[in-house]
Amino acid sequence: MWDSMSIAELLARPLPTSADQARHLLDKLRQEIRRHDRLYYVLAQNEISDLEYDRLMARLLEVEAAFPELTTADSPSQKVGGEPIEGFVQVAHSVPMLSIDNVYDESGLLEFGQKVSRRASEVGWKGPMEWLAEFKVDGVALSLIYEEGKLIRAVTRGDGRVGDDVTHNAKTIKGVPLFLEDGSSKKSLFAESNIPRLLEVRGEAYIGNQDFAKVRAHQLERGEEPFKNSRNATAGSLKLLDPKLCAQRQLRFFAHSLGAIDEQEATRFKTHADYLELFYQVGLPTVPMTACHPSFEAAVAASPTMMEALSTLDFEVDGLVFKVNNLALRAELGMTSKSPRWIVAYKWERYEAATKVLNITVQVGKTGVLTPVADLEPVEIAGTTVSRSSLHNRDEIERLGLGVGDTVIVEKAGKIIPHIVRVEEHLRPTNTAPYRFPETCPECSTIVEQDEGGVYIRCPNINCPARFRESLRYFASRQAMDIEGLGTKLVEQLVSSRLVQSISDLYRLVDKRAELLELERLGEKSVDSLLAGLEASRQQPLWRLLTALNIRHVGQRTAQILAERFGSMDRLSAQTIEELSATPEVGEVIAQSVHHFFHTEYGSKLIEELKNLGLNLGTESEQKQIAATEGVLSGKTFVVTGTLPSMGREEIEELIRLHGGHAASSVSKKTSFVVAGENAGSKLTKAQSLGVPVINEAEFMKLIGKA
Repeated sequence: MWDSMSIAELLARPLPTSADQARHLLDKLRQEIRRHDRLYYVLAQNEISDLEYDRLMARLLEVEAAFPELTTADSPSQKVGGEPIEGFVQVAHSVPMLSIDNVYDESGLLEFGQKVSRRASEVGWKGPMEWLAEFKVDGVALSLIYEEGKLIRAVTRGDGRVGDDVTHNAKTIKGVPLFLEDGSSKKSLFAESNIPRLLEVRGEAYIGNQDFAKVRAHQLERGEEPFKNSRNATAGSLKLLDPKLCAQRQLRFFAHSLGAIDEQEATRFKTHADYLELFYQVGLPTVPMTACHPSFEAAVAASPTMMEALSTLDFEVDGLVFKVNNLALRAELGMTSKSPRWIVAYKWERYEAATKVLNITVQVGKTGVLTPVADLEPVEIAGTTVSRSSLHNRDEIERLGLGVGDTVIVEKAGKIIPHIVRVEEHLRPTNTAPYRFPETCPECSTIVEQDEGGVYIRCPNINCPARFRESLRYFASRQAMDIEGLGTKLVEQLVSSRLVQSISDLYRLVDKRAELLELERLGEKSVDSLLAGLEASRQQPLWRLLTALNIRHVGQRTAQILAERFGSMDRLSAQTIEELSATPEVGEVIAQSVHHFFHTEYGSKLIEELKNLGLNLGTESEQKQIAATEGVLSGKTFVVTGTLPSMGREEIEELIRLHGGHAASSVSKKTSFVVAGENAGSKLTKAQSLGVPVINEAEFMKLIGKA
């Protein structure tokens, strides 16, 4: 009975009521887990998903908890990973390479954060609780050991305590320097040199999606069974005895954590971010977009943005990793026998399917950018039907080597928008031709232009119908003028009926109520809602109008900075490029774009029309207020951090701007003052290390004459 039991039956079987039943179930669970450990860690194969594996482990832990006397020292619950591969020299890790806990939904993630917070309180932690969020690269764990800056050994994870020496292959990996760079000329954590005498770096070896497609194509050409995924390809490459063959696979490496370091130099590190800074300085690549956040909640809130960026990455990701930044807090939190308590992986099920590209169409955005979209033969992935996938830009099409008629692999992970991972070149029809990106705008036939030094291709015609429709949608959107009642479908109707042929025409609709009522599905209430929304938007603050104007490179943040700095549209339009670029966080590129807009016939005419239509373009009193206070904190940059006694951060930053200063989000050598409250965190630490003056709220109020 036990031998023939499937995984589903193992998981569904009720909790044993006797020690004899428990012993048999535990034997089967351990046998099954060990088998999958060997498949995954030793043979680089996997028959089940990570979620199924975690459920098996959870079941094992449940039964062992109910019958603790049956827990054995060799149980998979007491160790990590599998056995080293025979044929390689085995090396003991000076610091065990432990696994980390996994969660598969946001509720589990938040529960983990609460658990860490409770434990931090229990151990009496009073300092900051910063967290880092990084992509969980789906590769093979690798430890690199440097002595006196020279790579002397590279070791696989193995069973977490003993791994295999793969130095001969690691030397061929891109991103693994044979000698570390001396970054002592940069800002350094070390007194004399950036290079520790002993440095063990841990990270992930992987193969990029583009290179993986080539590896599969070559295998198929030779009649070999192709690798199923890039992780298997990476693991297989590291097991090769001939480093020349490994070099052909184009492996890469990301560093993400520290194993061991010379004891005397270890005391210089206070946070994990310090480790990452060191890796950067000595020439080791780290996982892109890794960021530090002031709290666990803030890190989780940033995860959707990271997930949205997945389709732009050329490497496989199977989750996000959240880790405590402060090393002292990590020590206080400690670890279980299996994993640290200060780190968790937020993983998602990955689904993929093969389908065909039926066509490639091009959409024109509000700034004229041409975005190619693949029309796919409908395919079901993770319960949803996928029929389209953005291709982002021309370079992405060329990277994939994509053509109409190609069979492609489309992936969907978690809540991520589906994206094309690779082309199955061996299935390509003989008559398939590479896709040629259009040389003219598909909407207005204007010859397109590529950004200088960039990847985007644009329609330069400011009067392009497609550009206008998208600009109108953006003008009315929540992030811009926030016009109630003006949605996407209504924009289409207004443009197609020619009731609106320019942005300013929106505000002339007040005199066209009868024409509006003639539009399909637009009744009295809808028209009243639209006209009320337009009327209310006339009084939107200047920064919203600046955002809505769709000036290239000017988003919400830049619009706010410009509005606060210059007070009115008239004053802003009168500035030279030099005066605009002198504005903090603006710079020359944005300054040129803003100056160009106000000095084109289109821009100057639109501003004049909006002024005559009664929109808020700033006031003379606002200009006088800014001019009057400009000298108090003029030329000074402030960073606000921590909890202040009587004011919120936004409130004090507003005071900084009103008195001519600049409120920045990060500390640098150019920072004039850091205004610090309780639990100030890493910004305070960085200010102290750079010698930036630190003041409290009361001292700040003295600076502006309000003490």
